[in-house]
Amino acid sequence: MLHVARTATLIAVCLGTTLAAQDTTTPMVGGAPMYRTKDIVYNAVNSKDHTTLVAAVKAAGLVETLKGKGPFTVFAPTNAAFDKLPKGTVEGLLEPGSKATLTKVLTYHVVPGRLDGKALAAQVSRDGGKTMLKTAAGGQLIVSASNGVLMVQDEKGNMAHVTIADVYQSNGVIHVVDTVLMPR
Repeated sequence: MLHVARTATLIAVCLGTTLAAQDTTTPMVGGAPMYRTKDIVYNAVNSKDHTTLVAAVKAAGLVETLKGKGPFTVFAPTNAAFDKLPKGTVEGLLEPGSKATLTKVLTYHVVPGRLDGKALAAQVSRDGGKTMLKTAAGGQLIVSASNGVLMVQDEKGNMAHVTIADVYQSNGVIHVVDTVLMPR
């Protein structure tokens, strides 16, 4: 009996150490550390892969919102994702007269709450292979999984793959995606 108790204690200590080590791991995105203790904007401005997204957030006037309490789940498109849009689209969205459209596109990438990969995968499984998420813009995203990769489909049928999941922030979680999601 004593042996069983010691083994259980040893397993608990090892698991506790492993979990603590995972909690302190700081993921790198765009060559920059993403600190759990910092907000979404603080971390995003340091990622060289998200300079277009950061410029768009600034142009839309969403900096203070995304620095807010949240929690937020953000599907953050990379510069390469923005580059896939038709020529002139990004420049047009960044025009002062397009602020309302830009705001709608950006808030379409935001879901209220903190939904990490495990929570999303559980919802997908529970809902029979895909789950609907309501965005801050009021639209819908469809999340599914294939071969362990989370995928996000927008209302126009575009499919984004989560390339880096679970980038925890003080006010939410970021999932890096390879495609810009577009509302209707």
